[in-house]
Amino acid sequence: MIPLLRPAAAIAAGTLLAAPLAAQRHVPDTYAITGAKIITVSGPVLERGTIVIRDGLIAAVGANAAVPADARIIDGTGLTVYPGFIDAYSSLGQATPAAAGATAGAGRGGRGAAGAATPATPTGAPNSNYPVGLQPELQVVDALELEAGGFDAAHAAGLTAALTGAPTGIFRGQSALIDLGGNDVSAMVVRSPVAQNIGFARGGGGRGGYPGSLMGAFAALRQELLDAQHYRDVKNAYDKNPRGARRPDFDASLQALQPVLAGQQPVIMQANTEREIVRALDLAREFNLRPIIAGGAEAYKVTARLKAENVPVLLSLSFPRAGAAPTGGGRGGAVDPADPEPLRMLRDRVMAPKGPGILAKDGVKFAFESGADFTNMLANLRKAVDAGLPAEQALKALTWQPADLFGVSDRLGSIETGKIANLTITRGELFDPAGRVTQLFVDGKPVSITVPVTPSGGGGRGARPGSEASGAWSLSVSIDGRDHPVTLHIVQYDDEITGVIQGTLGSAEIVEGAINTDGTFSFIANVALRGGTEQAEFNGMIDKNGMHGQLSAEGHTSGTFAGAQAR
Repeated sequence: MIPLLRPAAAIAAGTLLAAPLAAQRHVPDTYAITGAKIITVSGPVLERGTIVIRDGLIAAVGANAAVPADARIIDGTGLTVYPGFIDAYSSLGQATPAAAGATAGAGRGGRGAAGAATPATPTGAPNSNYPVGLQPELQVVDALELEAGGFDAAHAAGLTAALTGAPTGIFRGQSALIDLGGNDVSAMVVRSPVAQNIGFARGGGGRGGYPGSLMGAFAALRQELLDAQHYRDVKNAYDKNPRGARRPDFDASLQALQPVLAGQQPVIMQANTEREIVRALDLAREFNLRPIIAGGAEAYKVTARLKAENVPVLLSLSFPRAGAAPTGGGRGGAVDPADPEPLRMLRDRVMAPKGPGILAKDGVKFAFESGADFTNMLANLRKAVDAGLPAEQALKALTWQPADLFGVSDRLGSIETGKIANLTITRGELFDPAGRVTQLFVDGKPVSITVPVTPSGGGGRGARPGSEASGAWSLSVSIDGRDHPVTLHIVQYDDEITGVIQGTLGSAEIVEGAINTDGTFSFIANVALRGGTEQAEFNGMIDKNGMHGQLSAEGHTSGTFAGAQAR
């Protein structure tokens, strides 16, 4: 932290941090961290060493590195210095849907709730021949913007850089690797573009401009890739012999997919369930793509194929938490509190910490992503180590491995002379429960930790304020003039929800579940109505009043549901 600077240097550092970045950019900033334990990742551990930082770069590192006379000295006694942690998949540095508009109900790929305001249309490419959500030509660097304190939570988790991509859509455009510091967007970008990003979250029956089912999403992906192949063939034929031939129309979306089809640009596919991962791999094989799986909650089930096809995984460190035990008292009653958690929820909760160790054991390359659960990220990292992941591999998955996957291992991912001075500093060891992040360096500039991290004991996958769905919900469902007491067990994975519904409507798994940052959600489940089983679509909202919304089933009157989280 800044107070670790010697007094005179602290005043100078405060003056430096207050100065405009434009005035600082060509001023050599020199720091020396002395007497710290240094985990270089690329070489041996230095039990007591010195790191010299000059003008944003690591100028020297070693047990006996000389301290320059002009260096601002940080006493590293009791501190451990790591390469700056990298979030391998995020939407950091972009405006939240709430900031884009109070009615942005389509955020993160989910359907808007029945009765909610009409979702705001996401920004798209104005001259595209494809609808919003299917525009691979979009560049995330065009959407970057800085807000005061926007990286505070990420900083508290030790993150100094992140791959950032659009959080919604099917073809989500091209992601960028950014440093999480400074006040100048142009200075943040480490590499752009890095990859084409694809998501399979459903978009709301076309309201977001793209399909509203998993099957529809894959159909749209295949068709646009086929279109891109045809576009390539027609354009190549014209370029080879243009005389007497009609010039083909330019298409920015299809042109943006050419590096993908040529294998020059990887494709990051957001996939959590085994079914999604297998379908993603099938699609990649069909079109000879270079896939990277992001999320990967059930990647441990398909390690043999991931290894055989050399497919890396950006594995989420947002683990599902135990839902509150169902209790009585909901409107119309609830299931017995002695009932066990649904098998799938138990399995997900037990397997989440074990998954990284299984991937490591089976030889699958992986890097860690936060899942936007910054509060629990490091606690869950320790759980993965306790469950069998070697600590050395856990650290590499936060540092070297994402840098290598994204083509920047020559400048990030380890503590070496000449690399960008991104450093994560802890008091105590990273894998010690008592260890905590105390300070960062981002692009060679000190960053103080302003948001304390207090793990909540599990955290939902991608938990977000106002939209946390994980747990058991006691609901009353009214349809066809009858009330039905049910319990809804939910696990949230980033912008997706899974689980089961139980009660007088039967017991069924929920599918195609999606949740937005504003708390609106949707899913489909088979329910027992009038002696038969019908597919019903639930659209609702989670807010301070609990859970409420509407459901519809073909041949039945529109229904409603409402209730609260079981305690």
